[in-house]
Amino acid sequence: MSTWTKQKLGDVCDVGDGAHTSVKRVESGIKYLTSKNFKDGRLDLSSVDYISHETYSKLFHSDSKALTTPQKSDILFSIIGSIGSPYINSSGEKFGISSSVSILRPNIESVIPSYLFYWIRGPIFQNAIKGIKGGVAQGYVSLEMIKTLPLYSPSINQQEKISSILSAYDDLIENNKKRIKILEEMAERLYREWFVKFNYPGSTYAKASADRHEKVRLIDSGTEYGKIPEGWEVKRLGDIVNIVSGFPFKSTTYLEDGKYKIVTIKNVHDGVFVLNFDSFINDLPAKLPANCVLNSGDVLLSLTGNVGRVCIVYGADYLLNQRVAKLEPIGSSVREFMYLLFRQRKFQQKLEAISNGAAQQNLSPIQMKELEIVIPPKKILDKYSNICRNYFDEIVALYDRNLNLSKTRDLLIPQLVTGKREFKN
Repeated sequence: MSTWTKQKLGDVCDVGDGAHTSVKRVESGIKYLTSKNFKDGRLDLSSVDYISHETYSKLFHSDSKALTTPQKSDILFSIIGSIGSPYINSSGEKFGISSSVSILRPNIESVIPSYLFYWIRGPIFQNAIKGIKGGVAQGYVSLEMIKTLPLYSPSINQQEKISSILSAYDDLIENNKKRIKILEEMAERLYREWFVKFNYPGSTYAKASADRHEKVRLIDSGTEYGKIPEGWEVKRLGDIVNIVSGFPFKSTTYLEDGKYKIVTIKNVHDGVFVLNFDSFINDLPAKLPANCVLNSGDVLLSLTGNVGRVCIVYGADYLLNQRVAKLEPIGSSVREFMYLLFRQRKFQQKLEAISNGAAQQNLSPIQMKELEIVIPPKKILDKYSNICRNYFDEIVALYDRNLNLSKTRDLLIPQLVTGKREFKN
């Protein structure tokens, strides 16, 4: 690094932050980002707030010199709570931001935005920001503190090379995410066509008719579901799914790092397994059930808080904590049907309806097993599974691939942005 320039962020960046006033949230509109939305170099929009267009126009005007309004290529990062997680606004999307989020607008003659983004994720910057943060209950850094943080940078040409190497990993990860989304949508569309619209292979519906009521023979189920296709049944959820509760780990045994990661409800978002862990152990408890050791492809369900959310596990060395359940399909052709059933909003509302608790919703696996669901004949389940099994296997494989890409990129970041690894033209 002897040929690199050592500067302070304030020397090469304009620094600002978001709204310092109370902002009314609305159900939809323009995204309003707070520190909770920044994780591991990306935006986590699983729980995002919105503000109206009027509020955005009032607080976040389009003047490019205003350091309250994110512009294209700005670096945003959290400065309250879990501080120092950056995001590069490469698309130029409109955002409102709270005062818990800082904006860095680099002078591109000194540092290019993509290099600054990776520099912030590197060890020198992260250690520096931990060393200056204030606050007891909740950490924070002020704008003046940010300006004093270090920036080590090579020539612009070298910055571009470093960024291109690291961004190649991020581009592959994003492409895989798009493929995952397409596969999930394909399975979802087929589920709704077969099990909601009853347009399944072999039904008279599939032979085309002008009148929908003539397309499939319906019979009265005698339940809340009303008429269902002939040959279909209303059964208990427990007839197709085993609901396995997690293990009551003792928090006194937790480590800051270790071999096994403890999976809690915060890791289970709707359709997304979040790899953000606070608790670890090195040794398995003596009484830990074998089915509390998770594997890629397992399906998890949140039992507390935002109940009824499901996701697919990927990776290894995860242990299931209490208040999270694993859904084990009963039968070889049930997994895909089961997962899509739990992803349906109407079914999630059923789970919310039977949950209890004043301060926080709680789902009982015992009550869940008694829920009535409509089950198609085995041959229909087999056909659906045969089609969608490949989708699900590919989804898990893509998740695993992204995990490996992320690990490799994260190993390269500290080597490249500290000059420990050199490369030839």
